[in-house]
Amino acid sequence: MLSADQIAQYHRDGFIAVEGVYSPEDIAEMRRVTEDYVEQSRAVTAHTEVLDLEPGHTAEAPRLRRIKQPADHHAVYRKALHHAPMLDMVAQLIGPAMRVNSTKLNLKTGEFGSAVEWHQDLAFYPHTNEDVLAVGVALDDMTVENGALMMVPGSHKGPVFDHHDNGYFVGAISDMACLEGGTVPIQMKAGSISIHHGRIVHGSAPNHSNKPRRLLLFELRANDAWPLLGIPNWEDFNARILRGDPVQAPRVEPVPVRIPLPPPPTVGSIYEVQTHMRAKILARQ
Repeated sequence: MLSADQIAQYHRDGFIAVEGVYSPEDIAEMRRVTEDYVEQSRAVTAHTEVLDLEPGHTAEAPRLRRIKQPADHHAVYRKALHHAPMLDMVAQLIGPAMRVNSTKLNLKTGEFGSAVEWHQDLAFYPHTNEDVLAVGVALDDMTVENGALMMVPGSHKGPVFDHHDNGYFVGAISDMACLEGGTVPIQMKAGSISIHHGRIVHGSAPNHSNKPRRLLLFELRANDAWPLLGIPNWEDFNARILRGDPVQAPRVEPVPVRIPLPPPPTVGSIYEVQTHMRAKILARQ
């Protein structure tokens, strides 16, 4: 369970890191499955429903940058999503009833690994309240050199910044006022988790080391936090519940909102959406 100090830090800074949540055996199993997906990517030359490729990907030198919705596609990732100690910690922050919004596994290949520009998760999916967060499971030691997550402490208490450029939603912030609180890296050992608030400004630079940085991400929300852009299907929406019961009355709170529309000319993962940002910041670091 989280300590009182950790809970206070989450609410104050917008993020925490917790060591040793997943066992070495859990991590080894997830690494093995992840490496299997990298091998599978050798057979494809363009993004698929599951695989998102880095620029320069080839069969001889595979560069897989994301596995999309991994918990939907493999039991090992699904097991990690249902890991009781992790969910117990999340319950201390957003309440006992929760559902999964989405899952993804971001891979930063050694000496490459695409940057993710400064952004706020809730800019992509505004909700009726902000009991929305993301859990990152470190499959490798995460350091500044290999592209650790970078956070702007306290920015979850500020505005939702504009993530548009040239009239389109590009999933990235160009206003450097978003960094006024300073930046802090989340450096942690494999098996640790990070938890960050949906409104905190964060990003990550390219991997400048020769070591991989693989991060499994679970985006979770309270059952009564409803997406403002609607739900596609009631049964599918409730199938995403991890704990608790369906809720027909969303909890509506006075939270800042920006709508992520209109979409850019081409859509896909955050990497693809951010290609439409004209002045990149973290990619140059």
